Amino acid sequence: MSNDLYAVVGHPISHSKSPRIHSLFARQTGEPVEYTAIQAPLDDFTGTVHEFFNRGGKGLNVTVPFKEQAWTLADRRTPRAELAGAANTLFRDQEDRLVADNTDGIGLVRDLRDNQGVAIAGARVLVLGAGGAVRGVLGPLLEEQPASLVIANRTPARAEALARLFGRHHSNIPVTACGFEQVTGSFDLVINGTSASLQGDLPPVPAAVVTADTVIYDMMYSLQTTTFNQWALDQGAVRVFDGLGMLVEQAAEAFRVWRGVQPDTPAVVDELRTD
Repeated sequence: MSNDLYAVVGHPISHSKSPRIHSLFARQTGEPVEYTAIQAPLDDFTGTVHEFFNRGGKGLNVTVPFKEQAWTLADRRTPRAELAGAANTLFRDQEDRLVADNTDGIGLVRDLRDNQGVAIAGARVLVLGAGGAVRGVLGPLLEEQPASLVIANRTPARAEALARLFGRHHSNIPVTACGFEQVTGSFDLVINGTSASLQGDLPPVPAAVVTADTVIYDMMYSLQTTTFNQWALDQGAVRVFDGLGMLVEQAAEAFRVWRGVQPDTPAVVDELRTD
């Protein structure tokens, strides 16, 4: 029996851990999955997607910079993808329609809530950034019923647009926005959704947002402590996490969507940490 073909599409893509993660899922579950990485030309994501499915591919993960294009290309979108305005998972349904899903938010929530034991319900949450990565996680975060959620961004107007959109869908929760420097007070949970850590930079938020009780989560991941998490430790934070668990959890949700099987994620995170 031949394996079913899946892949991750991005540009660049050589750094992606997704093939390793899904190969571990396949080995663990016994599912007949072959998973590769495809670097799509920046000017022909659509052609790459159609070619993959036309040769029998079963599902695609989508990463930078194609998540918005994946959303636009789809014939149908799941509710969580519709709200996110971006897609990281594609597959064809029984009517051969291209379906877009977004598993980033549930990946973040599961890592925080289930793996790290962080209480999102009732928490004062600060999210840094207003790009596609943040847009993809706001819905699932708000479904956990935090006490309040502040979106801070270098360009406040972008954060304000997200606050209005997601505030309408969760009118019982105060969702507000501001620039980085305008954040006031401290928070129970601070999530860095900017890519600043990858360049060794920091979003310029006041140090007062962090206390010893603040949980810090950087959606970026690194073999070393990320720049943002090191800054938080320097401000007195005790519980800091990077985004490797989120990466594995969003992949596991895509695997479940495709195969109907839920992998065991902590074992895969542990294996990646020691690779």
